[in-house]
Amino acid sequence: QVQLVESGGGLVQAGGSLRLSCAASGRTFSNDAMGWFRQAPGKEREFVVGINWSGRSTYYGDSVKGRFTISRDNAKNTVYLQMNSLKPEDTAVYYCAADRRWSFWNYDDIEYWGKGTLVTVSS
Repeated sequence: QVQLVESGGGLVQAGGSLRLSCAASGRTFSNDAMGWFRQAPGKEREFVVGINWSGRSTYYGDSVKGRFTISRDNAKNTVYLQMNSLKPEDTAVYYCAADRRWSFWNYDDIEYWGKGTLVTVSS
């Protein structure tokens, strides 16, 4: 069974940092693009960042550029999201996603989703 499991969420003060992890299981994702979305209370799901299979290409949403960094370790089948300079508006459930297509954030039928991890940033 293919699974994406997020971890690392929690409560942090504004200006602080968190590192999210997404561990994939069930098959290797070393040939897949992966990334993160988020959904704040009462808002639509928002694309955060994507990374290609090799890790050499990344694409960030405007709201997180310069503050968040995505990386991956294909040997561990894991993708990471380092979040720095967090703001209260970053509060959301963060979801990991995987897809064989690059620019997967442009598609409605993304192949795999995690169940999410909550990040709360206090002011």
